[in-house]
Amino acid sequence: MNERQVMEYMEQVSAYGIVPGLDSIRELCRELGDPQKELRFVHIAGTNGKGSVSAFLAEILKCAGYRVGRYLSPTLFQYRERIQVNGSCITKAALGRGVERIKGICDGMVARGLSHPTPFEIETALGFLYFREKACDVVVLETGMGGLLDATNIVENTLAAVLTSVSMDHMQFLGDTPEKIAFQKAGIIKRGCRVVSAVQRKEVMEVIRAGAEAMGCPLQAVKPEMLSHVRYGLEKQSFDYGGLKKLELSLAGKYQIENAALAVETVEALGEQGLSVSEEALRLGLSRTQWPGRFTLIGKKPYFIVDGAHNEDAAVRLAESLEFYFTNKRVIYIMGVLKDKEYEKIIASTHALADQIITVTPPGNSRALPAYELARAVAEVHCDVTAADSLEEAVEMSRLLAGKEDVIVAFGSLSFLGRLMKIAGYGKVS
Repeated sequence: MNERQVMEYMEQVSAYGIVPGLDSIRELCRELGDPQKELRFVHIAGTNGKGSVSAFLAEILKCAGYRVGRYLSPTLFQYRERIQVNGSCITKAALGRGVERIKGICDGMVARGLSHPTPFEIETALGFLYFREKACDVVVLETGMGGLLDATNIVENTLAAVLTSVSMDHMQFLGDTPEKIAFQKAGIIKRGCRVVSAVQRKEVMEVIRAGAEAMGCPLQAVKPEMLSHVRYGLEKQSFDYGGLKKLELSLAGKYQIENAALAVETVEALGEQGLSVSEEALRLGLSRTQWPGRFTLIGKKPYFIVDGAHNEDAAVRLAESLEFYFTNKRVIYIMGVLKDKEYEKIIASTHALADQIITVTPPGNSRALPAYELARAVAEVHCDVTAADSLEEAVEMSRLLAGKEDVIVAFGSLSFLGRLMKIAGYGKVS
């Protein structure tokens, strides 16, 4: 298969949607020779912060000299980003070869009366296959949704189970309370691993603690009292964490300090598992980490910020960062969301900071909320909102509205932000 044929095939199998459960992925991986059994993992679950924490960890471990696989979703610029080794995307040849092999197995499963694997299951199996082929020392593995029944959860050799901030999202699949969602996320905990958690609300931490105890695993968490001398900035930030002084980040956003602290705690836990990382590699990895689409500054005069705030908790964090970095600045939003998200809560958490709001329809996504419907919801709480016909129109409109000292903030579903960044002139080397 070439890349075009791969994308056509993945479009066809998208009809199988989201099906929580491990039976199909187990059978698929068994047919592939269970490549995941030959790999070691840092498994990451949570509602917000998974991508940032995995980006920090992958870069730190790479700087420590390890060959690091990284599996993530969604992607910003191209499909192949979801499977990476030491920061390089899976090659087109390996993508085509792997998907062609997997397609044959899927067809055989259907012929035997089994369910056809979902797109995420296919991608997960492909990742395991590629990481084994590349002889990765460790794989930083993000769950797609939840944890317990997520396709990634067939892994056994988990060095560390990492829980980022847990809040309300995907309630139709994961449950309607923080405790139920935390139970699903904590399902990634395996016997013999270390459990590392972000700062959580009390009821969430109790669920995580119970999950760790049930598996006999040590639990450690980010300690807010160890965070000090935080220096915020749009292009550089730094902080002290316990005995580690002036750790520097290239990522903006107030919440990235907490994500970086979680990465530091995870590195300590991995050291207990035999995966040693020097302080020099830790520092270098934190400072080198890039993660576009997470409070990313893509332009100045006017400032242009892009952020993947796609649920209530992320929207609250975005609003906190905007208030902190851009006090008394005039702010213009470009918003685009998916219809299965609690977009009314996203609006409620962010609208007060905007002078003008432009809504867009995330293109090429069947779950996209039309711009005019989002505008209608925004209009209930904000007097100046316009629905744009395209991302190009939204970017052009925002730049016409913004003065040199103003701020444009594009946020919502990650599914459109990569394309919007290209339209806005942001360059990225893949």
